[in-house]
Amino acid sequence: MAAVEFEKRDRIAFITLNRPEARNAVNGDVASGMEAALDAVESDPDIWVAILSGNGAAFCAGADLKEIAAGNGAKLGTAKGGFAGIVRRARTKPLIAAIEGSALAGGTEIALSCDMIVCAETTNFGLPETKRSLVAGAGGLFRLPRAIGMAPALEAIITGDPIPAKRAYELGMVNQVVAPGKVMEAAIALATRCTAAAPIAAQLSRSVAIRAFSEPDETLWAASGAAFQEAAKTEDYHEGPKAFIEKRPPVWKGR
Repeated sequence: MAAVEFEKRDRIAFITLNRPEARNAVNGDVASGMEAALDAVESDPDIWVAILSGNGAAFCAGADLKEIAAGNGAKLGTAKGGFAGIVRRARTKPLIAAIEGSALAGGTEIALSCDMIVCAETTNFGLPETKRSLVAGAGGLFRLPRAIGMAPALEAIITGDPIPAKRAYELGMVNQVVAPGKVMEAAIALATRCTAAAPIAAQLSRSVAIRAFSEPDETLWAASGAAFQEAAKTEDYHEGPKAFIEKRPPVWKGR
C-alpha cells in the first residue's frame, strides 16, 4: 500500500496521504511519495491544479514520532522538498489542501505550504510544539504570521493552543469551511474554477503573488512586468480576447 496515492482526472491531480492507521503522520515513505507526486504534477503539462488530502480521520498528525525515536528523523524530509517532501518545495502550479479532521503541528505546516485550503467545520489547526518543549521547524513559525497576522499567530505559536476552522477562516488562513464529508466536493469545485483560467497566466500570476510579503514593491513591479511579457508569448494570450469578442468560452491550450 502506497503511503502517498496519486491520481489524475482531467486537468486535476489528486495527491492523498495514505497512512490512516498512523493519522497520516509523516515518515520516509510519505516524504518520498509526496516528492514523487509533486514531480508528476510539475512535469505534466496537462495537469493545471492539484488537490492534497488525507485518508482516514485526520489530515496529518505531523512527524511520525516513532520514526524519530528510531533514529530515522532525517528520512522525514527530502533534499528538494524539506519536511514531508513539500514545505520547501519550489512549485509552479496551484495546490489546494482538502482537510478533513485535524491538521496539527507538521500537518498545519503542510497545509500552509499549499496555496489554498478547504476544510471541515470540525478541523483544528495549530502548532502545539511548545507544549512539548519543541520548536516548529517546517515553516509554520513564519508562514502562520503571514497567513493570519502577527498577534493571533504569536498567540497560537506561544500557547500551542489549536485554531478552530471557523477562526482560521475569519483570520484569512482558510478559503472555505464546509460540513464534514463535503470537503473534497468543495475542493474539486474550487480546482475546477482554477482550471477555467488560462494555466500559464495563472502560474505566472501565482509566481508574483507568493512573493508579496517577502520582497519590495520595486522588485514585484519588475516581476509583474516580466510575467506579463511571458504570458504575451503564449497562444492562450491571443485566445482570451478572441473568445471574449466571439462571446464563447475560451479553449486554453496551455501554450
